[in-house]
Amino acid sequence: MDISSDNLQITMVSSPGMGHLIPMLVLANRLAADHNVTVTVLQVTTAVSPPESNLLHLPVDDNLVQIIQLPPVDISHLIDPSTKVVTQLCLMVRQALPSVRSAIAAMDRRPDALIVDHFGTELLPIAAEFNLPKYVYAPSTAWFAALLIYSPVLDREINGQYVDQTEPLRIPGCKPVRPEDVVDPMLDRNDQQYDEYIRMGQEITLFDGVLCNSWPNLEPKTLESFKRNEHMRSVMRNPVYPIGPMSRPVQPITEKTELISWLDRQPDESVIFVSFGSGGMLSAEQTTELAWGLELSRQRFIWVVRPPTAGRVDDAFFNITNGSDSAPDYFPEGFSTRTGDIGLLVPMWAQQVEILNHPSIGGFLSHCGWNSTMESITSGVPMIAWPLYAEQRMNAAFLAEEAEVAVRPGVLPTKAVVGRGEIERMVRRVMEEREGVKMRENVKRLKMSGEESLRIGGSSYNFIYEILKVIASKKSHK
Repeated sequence: MDISSDNLQITMVSSPGMGHLIPMLVLANRLAADHNVTVTVLQVTTAVSPPESNLLHLPVDDNLVQIIQLPPVDISHLIDPSTKVVTQLCLMVRQALPSVRSAIAAMDRRPDALIVDHFGTELLPIAAEFNLPKYVYAPSTAWFAALLIYSPVLDREINGQYVDQTEPLRIPGCKPVRPEDVVDPMLDRNDQQYDEYIRMGQEITLFDGVLCNSWPNLEPKTLESFKRNEHMRSVMRNPVYPIGPMSRPVQPITEKTELISWLDRQPDESVIFVSFGSGGMLSAEQTTELAWGLELSRQRFIWVVRPPTAGRVDDAFFNITNGSDSAPDYFPEGFSTRTGDIGLLVPMWAQQVEILNHPSIGGFLSHCGWNSTMESITSGVPMIAWPLYAEQRMNAAFLAEEAEVAVRPGVLPTKAVVGRGEIERMVRRVMEEREGVKMRENVKRLKMSGEESLRIGGSSYNFIYEILKVIASKKSHK
């Protein structure tokens, strides 16, 4: 359904990192495919890493979606070894502001609106200069958006460190956030990334709307708070649009890999997939315990293994051989031999979306990044929630306690090593016990409701159409 015969043109700005670029491209494809919108994605890049778009296995509509990599930014003179990730991302986007402005000014046709991720809220003056409707896409839960939006209020009301509080942090109309589950920038109020986070929380309310990767059946209580709760409405007066589920589509398998062929030989819902995403890294000790836990569970598994240190990846790591003992020494002695018939070890990277959608997959042990979570839910796969950083602790709490599609360790993996016995029990709970059956039923219901929301007339489709109507209306009045 077109908004008008002269289709809208939208510019999106993505902060660095695959985890930030992927949801922007997924949204761009959705705007193009469903609403005939022309989208230009401006990607902030750095000189120290290759452009992430070259690493993506995500096709875009070449006729309507264009990716422009901005000149690399250099923040080396602004940081030191202690500078946290959120601060670095904010500094990168800040350094890229002139390039963003120049890119928009050089366009043959000015965009009709601007969409930024939550690290790009400092683009407010650029949106004002070009008189553009402006939106923030916070590609996570509505609960995450609520905490970010309400954080300036918590900053005024609560004394001391959040992690030292004895009571959960209360957000109007939403599930409270336990102090130990707060997002990374809230762990230390004396760090610069906390100041950046509070700034984002203040600026996000000045945009014309906030998009989140959720849908009404997934988070009814939180989404209702944005519409009905007086205290929340006094902070966030503009709409919050749940446009999810947004996730990478399954790509056709043109040539069967060894991995897919192995999955084809396994019974339905019998394999647990273990992957911690592009940034997930375990200690050597935790890697050993995880290996023991998988072996003791006696369940089939695929494990995407990353080296447990940030140092050089040596030949021994890449020479992981299933069924032999040539694996690195952080695996238990004889592990590959003993699990060769039921397990598959994959170094560094695997086709996550295609794996999760394979009929043999019955569970997903994940770091709970929201991209991976959406891919798991839209595949109908229950989870073992293993949060590592960013907002993943909140995601894990939501998945286990509200959505009831996951189990999680009794201790946060970032605070202590999760033992092999607990890992074995969690795997069995998901894969073979009554609790796992219930979680599988829950996640399949969410999968179906998510599919409904994306169809013409569904909530996601309608919310995006509502946004585009507002943009088209403002365009016509220019």
